Amino acid sequence: MSKNKETRADYLKKRYRKNPDIVSRKIADETVLVPVRRRIGDIESIFTLDEVGSYIWVLIDGQRQVSQIKERITEEFDVTGQRAEEDIVELLKQLEEVEAIKELS
Repeated sequence: MSKNKETRADYLKKRYRKNPDIVSRKIADETVLVPVRRRIGDIESIFTLDEVGSYIWVLIDGQRQVSQIKERITEEFDVTGQRAEEDIVELLKQLEEVEAIKELS
């Protein structure tokens, strides 16, 4: 199945690790992700996460499956499982696109 055809349920089984070339800094309720190996002037490579995204970033450890991250998000925030799943999958796709995370085999 191609990546474009993957369902949200497929994502729940995955595990991700953070790219070691990404530096993250928490500022207030946001986390800023900055790649350290790209040109410093490349502003498009800087990625900002809101409070929920920041919490998801902390939970991405290479050990937890996305389903476990979803459970933690629904426990911590006032959100339904379905909404949490949708938001997590969308964020993971964005983080993959900017090469901030990589799926583990």
